[in-house]
Amino acid sequence: MKIKKTRSDRNMNRLSVTTIITVTAIMIAGCASNPAPSEQLAVSKAAVTNASRNGGNEYAPLELKSAMEKMDDAERAMDEEDYPLAKRLAEEAQVDAKLAEIKTDLARVQKSVEESQESNRVLLEEIKRTTQ
Repeated sequence: MKIKKTRSDRNMNRLSVTTIITVTAIMIAGCASNPAPSEQLAVSKAAVTNASRNGGNEYAPLELKSAMEKMDDAERAMDEEDYPLAKRLAEEAQVDAKLAEIKTDLARVQKSVEESQESNRVLLEEIKRTTQ
């Protein structure tokens, strides 16, 4: 017994195959467009480490803490394969780490300026005392 396929059955099969192919292509394209941001995480982690080593704990503790928390969140997002979130958090961690470094550098420069001013004050007093 042979079942005769009607034109609408054949069209329905073509539509189903086309739909499956389209959905598969979209899923593949979606995965390809959001690769794991491994490089960004490595760069951001290095920035956080540098900020910590260069005195961020002392001179910019809030910024450094924020960078570290965002880095932890980015790593969690990577584990969950939420790559867009992981990338955004890693970028934010990098910016916070850079801010911590800048604030640290500024604090060190200010401290150096204050020490120079104090040294100059002492020298001026010594000059006044010896010339009188």
